[in-house]
Amino acid sequence: MLNTFQQADHPILPKATADEASREEFAKSFKGFIQSTLLPGLTPIYETRVSKAFEKANGRPPENRRDIRSVMIHDLYFQHYAMANRTAQELLWESVNVSIDRQLPDLIAKAKELSATNKGELVIPEGFEPPRYVTALDIHCMPGGYCSEVTEDDVSVGALYDRGVYLYSMGYTGPNNDDMGRSVVNYLKRNMPDFKPKRILDMGCTVGHSTLPYKELFPEAEVWGIDVGGPCVRYAHARAAGMGLDVNFAQMNAEETTFGDEEFDLVVSHILLHETSGKAMPRVFNEAFRVLKPGGLMIHADLPPFDLMDPFTQFILDNETWYNNEPFWGAMRDMDQIGLAEKAGFDRDAVRFDTAPMAVMEFAAAASGYSQESSEHVAERDFTAGEFAPGGGWEVLIAKKGEKQAIAA
Repeated sequence: MLNTFQQADHPILPKATADEASREEFAKSFKGFIQSTLLPGLTPIYETRVSKAFEKANGRPPENRRDIRSVMIHDLYFQHYAMANRTAQELLWESVNVSIDRQLPDLIAKAKELSATNKGELVIPEGFEPPRYVTALDIHCMPGGYCSEVTEDDVSVGALYDRGVYLYSMGYTGPNNDDMGRSVVNYLKRNMPDFKPKRILDMGCTVGHSTLPYKELFPEAEVWGIDVGGPCVRYAHARAAGMGLDVNFAQMNAEETTFGDEEFDLVVSHILLHETSGKAMPRVFNEAFRVLKPGGLMIHADLPPFDLMDPFTQFILDNETWYNNEPFWGAMRDMDQIGLAEKAGFDRDAVRFDTAPMAVMEFAAAASGYSQESSEHVAERDFTAGEFAPGGGWEVLIAKKGEKQAIAA
């Protein structure tokens, strides 16, 4: 399926000139070409020559993603694929940065204007120190990462993420980049119609893409989005106002928030966990348990653990670890998330994985530029590693806090 719709406009979205828009579309199309044309070629390459070379050298077939990688990295076709994929990733950010650099003063002024109309709080504490696993490198090759600031009241990396994620996902996150949050919201609406949270916390919200659907479904709820990136939450606060929603945003670490015990009915995250660390991820689970009220839900949406995939798919996905500045990507998928939830305090029988069908799959027909036919195509397409979502759904870890469970020490 070729996504031909455009990202939905909003008042704080960077506006591209014709030349800038052309560069952005090239970067998006180049990435689409790699995913649809080069990536599928890896399978026959592996099956017809690489696996056989491994077996000849080792006397056994490859058993895991590490075995596969040890031989694939020497294959010219794979080298070509990996090089093209990395180049496309760098190109998409650069194509957007040109536009942001040109209009940054106007974006900052507009962000202040919009934030003033948002009845939700914007909290940027003085002296906040983002964790090193976020600042030590430019995650997914995004220049500056989530936290860098080039001027006072900066929103540049927030704007870069907003437009860049649309290009990275090739439009599959929907016109508002909100497919993950909207998919989880739809899952709750369908499977738990009586669940009416009054306070909702979105951990690692970046610019609030996935945060806003919770305010839409639960308009009476107090919704908070937190992130370690100051420019991201400034942009998120302004973006929410520009889209007509009053949502609270704060620069805060999900490992140790400033919220009190048992304040929230629902704690969620969307593709956060793989951008933390082996030490931080258990702390995020502990903190989610602490701030949840008895009977509340913790939901983390990300890609499935590796033990739910075949070794070759693991190998393809693990290329994010090696070539896209995602050092915890593979390690996170090896971790026992159900075990982590249990250690945080959740009853093991109250923790499970499930799949939330993609919102673009279910509601594409109602979105600008979509048709029912294209919606069904999204639903039916095969999983191609490198996309955000596996096939037509997001993997979600769901844990319910017992009515009488104590907070973990």
